[in-house]
Amino acid sequence: MNIGQAARVSGLSAKMIRYYESIGLLKAAHRTDSGYRLYGDDDLHTLAFIKRSRDLGFSLEEVGKLLTLWQDRQRASADVKALARQHIDELNQKIRELGELRDTLQDLVEHCHGDHRPDCPILKNLESGCCVAPARP
Repeated sequence: MNIGQAARVSGLSAKMIRYYESIGLLKAAHRTDSGYRLYGDDDLHTLAFIKRSRDLGFSLEEVGKLLTLWQDRQRASADVKALARQHIDELNQKIRELGELRDTLQDLVEHCHGDHRPDCPILKNLESGCCVAPARP
């Protein structure tokens, strides 16, 4: 199948498929005499693997490692588990950071009168560059 068909089947854009090929996540596609890329079932399976990995938030570097492990039938599952655990730790850190951002912004919103006056603690906070909401009166 051509790249457009592979894109529809995989749920990825043709641009992403070309990109994954250019960085080595996907092996170079077979080409027709006129230069069009052709993809087979193995390629679609790899694209599905890449898409699912990305959907789970793995970085491109991590996806590359996962692909290597997936393709190595002699791998130890402990290696896969360690990579997944590391990703969970990173996700938990991001969740903590996002929670802190949400709490700060929520506090700023609560301190904003939201009326016709120009004074706005949200803008003051952004202007100051600090990350702490103003103290409660």
